This record gives sequence, structure tokens and C-alpha cells, in this order.
Amino acid sequence: MEARLAALEAQVARLSGDRVPAPVTDAHEPTADDVFWALDGLKRRLPVDGTGAVLYTGTVRTGDRHYDWQYGASVDDLLDGDWPALAGTLTALAHPVRLRLLREILGGRHGTAELADLDGLGTTGQLHHHLRQLAAAGWLRSGTRGRYDIPPERVVPLLAILTAAGR
Repeated sequence: MEARLAALEAQVARLSGDRVPAPVTDAHEPTADDVFWALDGLKRRLPVDGTGAVLYTGTVRTGDRHYDWQYGASVDDLLDGDWPALAGTLTALAHPVRLRLLREILGGRHGTAELADLDGLGTTGQLHHHLRQLAAAGWLRSGTRGRYDIPPERVVPLLAILTAAGR
């Protein structure tokens, strides 16, 4: 009965546009049966005759900030996409200083002065160049008074890219 009620509540929440809460379960170590829980959920949502899909999701806490995000795309849409148009977004990440800047900003250093105090980032002019490159590619937003932030919708994708690059 509880499972049926939870399913009905989730359906009502989806229909009304509310965020569907995760079911409350007892914490446990993953077993062989639930290691691929996200993949299994994705497969249940796909048409049987389709080419598949890619899903990435994450929940991230950094300091006083919390990000919940997920994105999925069909394989057909991904293969039909304009891959060369993504080069600038990926190129912006292809520099050790820029990756360090993103890590520092995600870790709580948001001001240009705070970032300029870090060792190994080069001159102030070089720092601003790297910040502009990241902002132009959408990895950073410039706020007031030389403060930078990673847009919330980019935090989990950034970490997913880094995860994939480390595999």
C-alpha cells in the first residue's frame, strides 16, 4: 500500500510540475542487483526499438551551495548534433590554469583578488585572459566587482566531463 501511495504522489508531483522527492529508504551497501540503478531506470524509460540514450546526473555540495542536476539525450540527437560547434566549449577546459580556476571557484574563491593571490596562475593579465575564455565558453559568469561563479547548470556537467576524462 505504501509503495502504491508513493507512486501516486510521484505521478501527481510530475503532472503538477513539482520536484519528485526521492523515495526514503534505509541506507545500505549496493548489491550486485542495484549497482546499475540509474542505468536500469534509464532503460525502463526508453523505447524498445530506439538506439539508446545518455544520462548524467549529480548532487553536489560545495561550501554553502548545493546543486542537483540531471540531463539526458537520445543517441540519435547526440549523433545528429553539431559536434564541431562544441569545440570552443571543450577548448576552454583544455588548459591547466583554467581547470585550476574552475576548481578554486567551485571551492569558494570567487573574487579576482582571491584568485590572483594563488601561486602558479601567471600575471594578472593572464588571469583575466583565462577568466574571459571560461566566461565566453559559458563555464563562468561574471558578477559584480570582479566576482565569478560557475553557473549552477554547469557544475554537474563540468564534473561529469572531468569524470569521463579521468576514466
